[in-house]
Amino acid sequence: MDINLISLETKGMKTMLLIKLQNEEKFAFLSLAHHIAHIDGEFEKEERDIIEEYCLEMGIENKVYDESKFHIDEVLRKIKTPQSQKIVILELMVLIHSDDKFHRFEHKIIEKIADCYNISNTQLALYSQWGKIVSASSIQAKIFLEE
Repeated sequence: MDINLISLETKGMKTMLLIKLQNEEKFAFLSLAHHIAHIDGEFEKEERDIIEEYCLEMGIENKVYDESKFHIDEVLRKIKTPQSQKIVILELMVLIHSDDKFHRFEHKIIEKIADCYNISNTQLALYSQWGKIVSASSIQAKIFLEE
């Protein structure tokens, strides 16, 4: 069951889930990440850094976000397999929790994504919990490295 995903990261080390995505899925994920990072009207440094880390992990170049060219239904169709869909939601949860705020706009969009991919509310709550853990672990790791 998906509950095992919660323990994938325990020491602030990246899980490397995004490398499992197909190339088209990587660019679709990047579009979703940018959309979520910009949706609350604040593109925080933490969000910018996480998106850069995502690009490094996926081996792709970052792109400039243009909201007028973003069409969520089109982007969501590019994430084809159930495994890829779960990876996308898990990693988006890390981004969402990076600023310790779960804005209503972020909540609404992640629910739309979960609904599209038939992810239950229970699963979504577990993924959200995992995202909080990974985000907090990453922050701790950065602090340890600065010491």
